[in-house]
Amino acid sequence: MTTTVPFRTATRRRFLVCPPTYFTVDYAINPWMDPRRPVDTGAAVRQWLTLRDTLRELGHQVETLAPRPRLPDMVFAANGASVVDGRVLVARFRHPERAPEAAAHHAWFRQAGFRPTVARLPNEGQGDFLPVGDLVLAGSGLRTSPAAHREARAALGRSIVSLQLTDPRFYHLDTALAVLSEDQIMYYPAAFTPESNRTLRALFPRAILATDQDAAALGLNAISDGRHVLLTDAAPGLASRLQADGFVPLGVHLPELLKGGGGPKCCVLELHPAPEEGT
Repeated sequence: MTTTVPFRTATRRRFLVCPPTYFTVDYAINPWMDPRRPVDTGAAVRQWLTLRDTLRELGHQVETLAPRPRLPDMVFAANGASVVDGRVLVARFRHPERAPEAAAHHAWFRQAGFRPTVARLPNEGQGDFLPVGDLVLAGSGLRTSPAAHREARAALGRSIVSLQLTDPRFYHLDTALAVLSEDQIMYYPAAFTPESNRTLRALFPRAILATDQDAAALGLNAISDGRHVLLTDAAPGLASRLQADGFVPLGVHLPELLKGGGGPKCCVLELHPAPEEGT
């Protein structure tokens, strides 16, 4: 029996990124962070620049949020807000170390012509809210509160599918699940409750499943434009499965940022446009 490989089409995306100018690990708010491990900020900047330049070479629009001193995790721009159909919900971080980042995001969105809403409940932006098709997949259990899903539904105007995370290593949804196209995702089943796994199987019966090894390398923290998928070069098995499903995997090398618990997707906040803007 011959399996037909789907033809995947890329669409031009708009991303917000923040350089790791002040990146370091001097506190621990996830299992990946260890202040005792040395961090090479210069290497982190070089690795980040390669990621940014790759996105531009693929034809995507990349905008920059200015980093601020004493906010080392601002490089993980995905966590600062959720953007769906031009609507913006600015994050409210659970940990005080990251809380001031929300104000920087709010100011950027206002200056860029958006009308941002500031979350009242713990909510860590696109780390836990991932649009796919007409839905938003929403993570909870470790950072974003379940009640915040109701707040996001009202602010973003989309149906929310709640998914509960269980493994502290996968503290945001975007570390355990990646949206690949309007109808395809990849995820790590062991990071979710049995009920959430049933939901994902029902919605995405052909989803790509990550192995323990690829998930542990944060291989699911990936960026997709519908065809090209940027993921860590430490997840070769996942890259092979992506290629078999018609995608073009592009390995990126971000070992310094992994010390903060982040990969490619953590570094980009996708500015999902209003319908009339197109892609």
